[in-house]
Amino acid sequence: MGDPKGFLRIDRPFPGDPLRDPADRVGDYHEIIRLLPIVEVEEQATRCMQCAVPFCHSGCPLSNLIPEWNELVEQGRWREAIDRLHATNNFPEFTGLTCPAPCEPACTLEINAEPVMIKHIELSIIEKAFQEGWVQPETVDHRSGHRVAVVGSGPAGLAAAEQLNRAGHRVTVFERDEAPGGLLRFGIPDFKLEKEIVERRVRVMEASGIDIRCGVDVGVDITAEALRADHDAVVIAVGARLHRELNVPGAKHEGVHLAMDYLYDRNRAIASRSNGQRHEGAITAAGKHVVVIGGGDTGADCIANSLREGAASVTQLDRYPHPEGTRPREIVGWPDQPRRYPSTYALDEGATKRTAITHEIVGDGQRITGVRISDTSGPPDFGPIPGTEQVLPADLVLVAIGFERPARDAFLQQLDLPEDDRGNVRADDFRTSAPDVFACGDARMGQSIVVHAINEGRLCASSVDRFLVGEASTLPSG
Repeated sequence: MGDPKGFLRIDRPFPGDPLRDPADRVGDYHEIIRLLPIVEVEEQATRCMQCAVPFCHSGCPLSNLIPEWNELVEQGRWREAIDRLHATNNFPEFTGLTCPAPCEPACTLEINAEPVMIKHIELSIIEKAFQEGWVQPETVDHRSGHRVAVVGSGPAGLAAAEQLNRAGHRVTVFERDEAPGGLLRFGIPDFKLEKEIVERRVRVMEASGIDIRCGVDVGVDITAEALRADHDAVVIAVGARLHRELNVPGAKHEGVHLAMDYLYDRNRAIASRSNGQRHEGAITAAGKHVVVIGGGDTGADCIANSLREGAASVTQLDRYPHPEGTRPREIVGWPDQPRRYPSTYALDEGATKRTAITHEIVGDGQRITGVRISDTSGPPDFGPIPGTEQVLPADLVLVAIGFERPARDAFLQQLDLPEDDRGNVRADDFRTSAPDVFACGDARMGQSIVVHAINEGRLCASSVDRFLVGEASTLPSG
């Protein structure tokens, strides 16, 4: 560490990510995060105390080598820093923009100060690496002769594909949508992850020898049996897209939509503009009173999209109350990460949040006119507070209350694999009951964050590689 007192001398300038001003960013779809100048990033890296026991490692599902690349950045050795970052994380640009950064609440500085800006340093490393041309297609000197099919091109599927390609196997990724990326492309809005960032990485992967085939619905366009016959191993990385049902009267009225249907629609609309086409979208919040049911990240993305469309009003209903405290250490205690914070980037842009439960979607015929709610004191019973019932005006309701499990589409029906008690594909050590079929990501563990998905893909690839070549596997197993 260049400055053993850096954590005392240099302040963290931003509590959280350095974001563009809400009044400015709500008018466009560009990324809300703004990169700090290199000199400030290097100063932030100096704040890392190089702890003998780096708790940031335990906070990161990928076990990123955070103190190591912090030190390299502090010394201006950015070319070496990207190598250390890529050693554990295939896609630091995805995590640098979308990960909730559980490493930061685990930083030792969080005990009584602002933590190191780990996520921002990570993002700065990968962006500088692309700018300098350091991210290049990997040359695979030896091919094993084995063929692997990866079904699904989200972060888990792409991570598995890249690792298996590195091991010398011929990898084909099958994606049923029109472009790769899964929720990175269609679920996360451009203002959190511009799609050129996804395209940029996909181009590198394809140039490395990975075959990515879009518009192929495995189970329909090609049967699971035919896929297995043509490949030595199959990886299931289809995600967990079956939504939780809103079980209240009126939930099926016209004007009530699943959050992910709305986000997919809006992402396609924005993509069409950048391609010089015109896709208006089937679901719009423009000029409407919008109610978003659900307090998680998906709900926040619905809020921010609605505001950018020009909604008349946006109200978020979350049955959990605001947490007490403002810092992670005040909310849950160090080194854990809170499930909820007092606010979100989306609420800062102009929406209203209510701690409330939904009783009914009110409609005039089949069209919604409002949402009947009551305030609630929250867990454990989430009961209504007497005397607080009211009807919020609503023209559009977006349901963002999470996902249950993978959808039982034709592909999974044809495989007919055992499930765990939550309905996910059962895969111990990423192996299903079929010896040549593996599963990873949300399809195996349930809905989670991007950093977990990348880790799942990496570990699954190691399991597949051991199946194909035995103990001669060259991929890291943990």
